[in-house]
Amino acid sequence: MNTPEQDGRAAAGGGAGARRRDEPARARVRVLFFGAAREAAADEATVEVETPATAREVFDRLLSDYPALRRFGRTLLVAVNQEYARDLDAEVRDGDEVAVFPPVSGGHEGGAAEAPGGARDFFELTTEPIDVGAVARRVVPRRCGATVTLDGYAREWTRGRRTLHLVYEAYEPMALAELRRLGAEARRRFDIAHIGIVHRTGRTDIGETSVVISVSAPHRRAAFEACEWAIRELKRTVPIWKKEFFEDGSVWVEGEAAPGQAQGGGGG
Repeated sequence: MNTPEQDGRAAAGGGAGARRRDEPARARVRVLFFGAAREAAADEATVEVETPATAREVFDRLLSDYPALRRFGRTLLVAVNQEYARDLDAEVRDGDEVAVFPPVSGGHEGGAAEAPGGARDFFELTTEPIDVGAVARRVVPRRCGATVTLDGYAREWTRGRRTLHLVYEAYEPMALAELRRLGAEARRRFDIAHIGIVHRTGRTDIGETSVVISVSAPHRRAAFEACEWAIRELKRTVPIWKKEFFEDGSVWVEGEAAPGQAQGGGGG
């Protein structure tokens, strides 16, 4: 039988698998890949790094583990816990979630979450066909005089190539958070009453609606301006990617990184 002192030492040691006092602490980070980065790497991975650790160290480890990511050069973006990493020197901790992806698919134009401050505001992702009229009617209060609705749908021809269909992929929790942020910013910038955004994910056939933005306001000018601003901002920051399928192949559509978003290195 152990003495009380021996029992205490055994408890402090934590058994054979415990970390020794002179060993550095380590953090296990879950990594998610999206869009073309997913096809170059994996759906997800787990990375262990010594602490204190930064997003840059995690990213450098991923470039080593998945050399195909280097072909993106410095365009890859990084998010930590569903927020853009404005600085790759940001600390990551054990249990954190890191996402790696190319710029969102806003480069070429041709579950619900309620926003604070308005019961009629809504931001949703859906795999089902979107009823544009039904979306528009959800933002119509009596005190408003205009509702402007954008119906973005899949077109058949892009730069001389015939598109067969599209597939949209989203980093859903972060996409919904970005849409809520976008809605709050639209309210701050423009004299509007309500805003609603619904975006399709999964396969979208030609002519089917991929995104609806509907804005109501006391006066039409503010509604037009807010709707135009919202689609530009959505294409710039919301983590949704579009893959176009043509008769002779397919391609991920990538936009440009939004200002202030940290981009990974890579080279090659």
